[in-house]
Amino acid sequence: MCGRHRHRMRWRAPNREELLRVLEERQKDLEQEIADIHDLLRRLRDEGSAEQRGGGPGEPAPAI
Repeated sequence: MCGRHRHRMRWRAPNREELLRVLEERQKDLEQEIADIHDLLRRLRDEGSAEQRGGGPGEPAPAI
């Protein structure tokens, strides 16, 4: 690369406001993901306990 200058892209650190915005958005995304996982776990546990009581998926659980 004789005689050519290579222009390097420099990484620019985000300012405080940008960093706060990005981190708050990420926090909201993570909180939603945790809520989704919680709901899935609850449904799986509920289905598992219904199957143990003798009701299959989609069948009503027997009244005790």
